[in-house]
Amino acid sequence: MAHKPAIPPEPLPAATLILARQHQAQLQVYLLKRHAGSGFMAGHYVFPGGILDPLDWQYSFWQRHVDLGGQILWNRLGGGILSAEHSVAYGVAAIRETLEEAGVFFARRINQSPTDVEHVVRLRDRKDLAPDWLANLVKSQGWTLLLSALSPWSHWITPVRMKRRYDTLFWLACMPSDQHCRPDQRETTHGLWVNPEEGLNCNLSGEVPLSPPTLVTLQQLIAFDSLADLKAEMHQRKWGKPIFPRMIPLDGGAMLIEPWDAAYDQPDIDIDVARLEKGLLPAGEPFSRIWYHEGLYRPVSA
Repeated sequence: MAHKPAIPPEPLPAATLILARQHQAQLQVYLLKRHAGSGFMAGHYVFPGGILDPLDWQYSFWQRHVDLGGQILWNRLGGGILSAEHSVAYGVAAIRETLEEAGVFFARRINQSPTDVEHVVRLRDRKDLAPDWLANLVKSQGWTLLLSALSPWSHWITPVRMKRRYDTLFWLACMPSDQHCRPDQRETTHGLWVNPEEGLNCNLSGEVPLSPPTLVTLQQLIAFDSLADLKAEMHQRKWGKPIFPRMIPLDGGAMLIEPWDAAYDQPDIDIDVARLEKGLLPAGEPFSRIWYHEGLYRPVSA
């Protein structure tokens, strides 16, 4: 009996937040190392993020506890594409995941004291938190989530051949000057601020292994010399088309073909595995293919 081809899993909705800051003369972003036992991108460096929880979709609740609404919400966060409900759900998830994984809280409250945010961060360290802990905290203590701090950056869909798949909106926000990042030591075990070019170089050497979307995002951010330059882009950026790479299995690894590759739409793409090691590209060099080999995702020439 012929075996039916496996049906790929549907991608789960997820949200990611790129934290950016100006450090002396450098633009830097914050990366977190995923736990070695994680079921997705174990040991790789990513931006804070995760799948949407059912409570993130409670629009009737969250619309009363966020700082944007109506046409402004649709224009700024929806990019003229997402509904208000989706914009709020993905935005709340990005803020929640950044708090849980990186210890940074995009929120404010009336008569806020300098220690209030630190108190919330200490709460996220508890292992017995209920799934609705943040919603309860926001309601009981009068917090307002700062959706206005978020800007659309990119939209990623995990390749079909991967076991776990996500439909992820990547937001970007400026790091609050009065807070500091701290990994949760459960889902994430290490964090670092890095200049985009430095991060790409460290990925090539294997010192800071990057996930493919993180790799592409750092490549995009090389174009910005400072946080001021990046802010100008943030104010006008829209979601654009989803980035949906193709994954081609190889002996001992795989090749990811990005949508801007000239051969992306071809039914069959021939990969000369013997030449890949010599085709590795230096940091900053434009690329459309990412070679997964020996636990590392690295750009290669087409």
